[in-house]
Amino acid sequence: MAEGSVFKQGWSLDDVAWEQFDASKVDVWMLTAIKAAALVEFNAPDYVTYLKRVFKDAGPEMIAAIEEWGREENQHGRALGRWAELADPSFKLDEAFARFHQGYRPEHFAQADDVSVRGSRRGEMIARCVVESGTSTYYTAIKEATEEPVLKEIAGRIAADEFRHYKLFFETFHKQDERDLPLWQKARIALGRVAESEDDELAYAYYCASVPRDREMVLPYDRARSANATFGTLLRIYQRHHIVRLAQMVMKAVGLNPQGPLAKVTGGLMWQFFRIRAGLSGQPIA
Repeated sequence: MAEGSVFKQGWSLDDVAWEQFDASKVDVWMLTAIKAAALVEFNAPDYVTYLKRVFKDAGPEMIAAIEEWGREENQHGRALGRWAELADPSFKLDEAFARFHQGYRPEHFAQADDVSVRGSRRGEMIARCVVESGTSTYYTAIKEATEEPVLKEIAGRIAADEFRHYKLFFETFHKQDERDLPLWQKARIALGRVAESEDDELAYAYYCASVPRDREMVLPYDRARSANATFGTLLRIYQRHHIVRLAQMVMKAVGLNPQGPLAKVTGGLMWQFFRIRAGLSGQPIA
């Protein structure tokens, strides 16, 4: 993979240069982060089922777009998991995911309600844009942070996909025939989704990535401790410009100028908050 490669949509695992894997350039803390990310990405089918309920009468084109998004997200999990298996042969993606999936089941996934938990389809798309803002900047940060060539390629491919996913959800937001939401409500949904970064999904994924099943009795899952450890790892990956970019994408999603003074101030404040939050993380959980 040449540095600065532009990755197009439609890649497969066979396109990755796995033969270039260099075990000497694997960082232990990065390996844990990749294992956790693999579990979250691999959980896409549950999100697909949920979104298809919310958009059940939106037409075949929208349903197909959701399904394609889900396939790409699931492939991200497969790619990250395969890399983690190379870096740590004791790690098995399918086994780790079965454990994660058993322990993490959001209530709205199990419900048959076809109304978004954000209150509307527009609200759902804002929340999805927030998520894609985070993932696109996260994998960009991983690409820049790692020296391992295969992970650098995978992260670049995933980041490109996640930017396209952001565009998909942003455009879907504007295509809805619902009445537009007031700015304060859009901002509330976005901030609420950002706050959910401390929920069980990331924390439990990090726990499953860090603590083998046979050590669960010795180190039982503690949400706060796992969330703290997650933020400690993220601080080693993110840089200021990644958080500023994330803030700009979120601002655009809620209808504000992503290049304006407010966006710049918000990005700086988010970076300072992130550093403070990560600084309270303490020691790894395993």
